[in-house]
Amino acid sequence: MERRAEASLNGCGCFMQHWSARGSVRNTPSKFRIYRSGRGSATRSSVGGEERTSTVVAALVDTNVLVYVFDPSDPRKQRIAAELVDRGLQQDSLRLSHQTVVEFVSAVTQARRGGKPLLAYRTALREAEELLAQFIVLYPNETLVRTALRGASAYQLSWYDAHLWAYAEHYGLSELYSEDFEHDRLYGTVRVVNPFI
Repeated sequence: MERRAEASLNGCGCFMQHWSARGSVRNTPSKFRIYRSGRGSATRSSVGGEERTSTVVAALVDTNVLVYVFDPSDPRKQRIAAELVDRGLQQDSLRLSHQTVVEFVSAVTQARRGGKPLLAYRTALREAEELLAQFIVLYPNETLVRTALRGASAYQLSWYDAHLWAYAEHYGLSELYSEDFEHDRLYGTVRVVNPFI
């Protein structure tokens, strides 16, 4: 049984269950967990015979946005990232690449200034499980890798940035949320949006 929590965790307002070392269930916060009735990219509402239809267009989100959700060193970026992720979960409007999930675990478990990582390794793995459960995750294929090779050459991108861009290009996502590219620039059919500007 899922339970809602009264307290809000960076706008997420929910908790997930984890097993403790003794095997009993305990509630621990997950910043990527929300409770919703179902996924869907279109919302319909009808009032008094008037009908409106809106479609949410999905965008790809970069690892740095997900990392800021856990990084208290910049409260403004943390708030913006948390709101973007929360809205993306509620509207089913964000997609993750396989690469983003892998990079997320690596980034949040690396020692930072002061010697401590943002998350303990086991906590990072639980959060990665939540990412897989809550978002649609896109996986590479040969065509995507070839697109990344062309993008790295054409746009002078690093390999990892070219690979991330190729996910959006290959899967037809018109926006990429990242601070690692030139804001508002069109790369092929993908516009990059830096949510922190």
